[in-house]
Amino acid sequence: MSDTICAVASAPGIGGVALIRVSGSEARGIVDQIFHCRQISTLERAKDRCAYFGRIVHEGNFLDEVLVTCFYAPHSYTGEDVVEIACHGSLYIQQALLEALTDQGCRMAEPGEYTRRAYLNGKMDLSRAEAVADLIASESAAQHRMALTQMRGGYSREFAQLRERLIQLTALMELELDFSEEDVTFADRSELLSLSQELETKIQSLVESFRLGNAIKKGIPVALAGATNVGKSTLLNALLGEERAIVSDIHGTTRDTVEEVMNVDGLLFRFIDTAGLRHTADQIEALGIERSYARIDEASLILLVLDATRLLPALSSTFPEHLASTEPTRTSPLSEQPEASESTQPNDKGCHSELQQPLTPEQPKPADYLAEVQQLRQRLDPARLIVVLNKVDLLSPDELEQLLGLLPQLLELSADIPVLPLAARMGSGLPELRKALVARLALPELSPSSLVVSNARHHALLKQAAAQLALVRQGLAEGLPTDLLAPDLRLAISALGEVTGGEITSDAVLHHIFSHFCIGK
Repeated sequence: MSDTICAVASAPGIGGVALIRVSGSEARGIVDQIFHCRQISTLERAKDRCAYFGRIVHEGNFLDEVLVTCFYAPHSYTGEDVVEIACHGSLYIQQALLEALTDQGCRMAEPGEYTRRAYLNGKMDLSRAEAVADLIASESAAQHRMALTQMRGGYSREFAQLRERLIQLTALMELELDFSEEDVTFADRSELLSLSQELETKIQSLVESFRLGNAIKKGIPVALAGATNVGKSTLLNALLGEERAIVSDIHGTTRDTVEEVMNVDGLLFRFIDTAGLRHTADQIEALGIERSYARIDEASLILLVLDATRLLPALSSTFPEHLASTEPTRTSPLSEQPEASESTQPNDKGCHSELQQPLTPEQPKPADYLAEVQQLRQRLDPARLIVVLNKVDLLSPDELEQLLGLLPQLLELSADIPVLPLAARMGSGLPELRKALVARLALPELSPSSLVVSNARHHALLKQAAAQLALVRQGLAEGLPTDLLAPDLRLAISALGEVTGGEITSDAVLHHIFSHFCIGK
């Protein structure tokens, strides 16, 4: 803490302007050695938070024209004297300026050292310091709102209140212990039990919010599930607008998961293209399918991708009375279809010729495909499900209408499960799919006061506090003496204190936390 440190505080690389931050007791004196300004003879006379134009000269060589701003302790980011130098964004100028500062006695800052000094100097607590890194790394509006709430102290106030109430509960228990032999009552057992239950419920709700917070922070996982060759990889490429996944007519092309992130309406979604789900003797493909099921189980949303051209023949044999009529009962969502190619023109039976092609050795019979789809549907959680009916550009409007009418009955889909027809290769239906993703997720509105846990360290400490409070509640219900319960309460208080840094004394813990920051912050 006694060293004066320097680093580039702006984004790495070339830009119009770069910012060099110098922090420490010798900040103004060190910069004075290389900064020449006509307005003032020395930075010791500089006004707080005023910018001065001048030149950087090192070892007699003119380097750059800069703006220098001084921040006097404790009114700075770190709580120390800080000098910020705005120079031109040339990589050479940045490096040469850092070398000039280190020649005058500066030390290069370690990752996160500025924010660590801010924490140690009492400018912010640990949870707010960690939010700085999250704010810098935010890629979506939801991530930004969540980090901003934490950085502005919403987190800290909530935890301070919880900790204070835990201390109050501990005090009542210890007073009861101190006056146990006298006829004095500070709180009866029912009051202590009620307070412990209330605090446990509150902390447990924060623990449960981690699933949402972690998903927003890392990207909401969406698994693309389905049999081979239904168009999952084509759909992923269409959503991303680039050829990210390999697309082939060969069954089993995707043998491992492929992941990419995409911002949809201010939310970061992490799409996971899984291997085609089928029975296979290929050991490598089977391993990929096993991994796919694991990722599907972990996903927040599941897109069950179906091939309309393989479902229709299966339905014609399963529900012949429904498919006999060619008169549509309602307007198809994609009734305006692109002009079909010669190979996909309807034949005299009203079906597209592509649907009548002989099955390849790998392609399952229609009835087998239908059975696979029904079996897969039963395995998937309906609360996370969106059904995507792909390749509808190869169906006539009447065929699509009939298929959409029968699909809910066929797959036992409740009314709240979206069924979206689209043609991934044509790009049609994608806007509706994006809207359905956001709507199906049903996230609560993240207002400036919303408190959502997104930090794994905080989550672990809150789980520890909740577990200790559960022991206290159980002990109170069973009538255990308060001297046996007080240690559990103190452990819960300590865990909450670690969230904001009040109970952390180990340099190793602080080093681990701040080492994940970027240099210059």
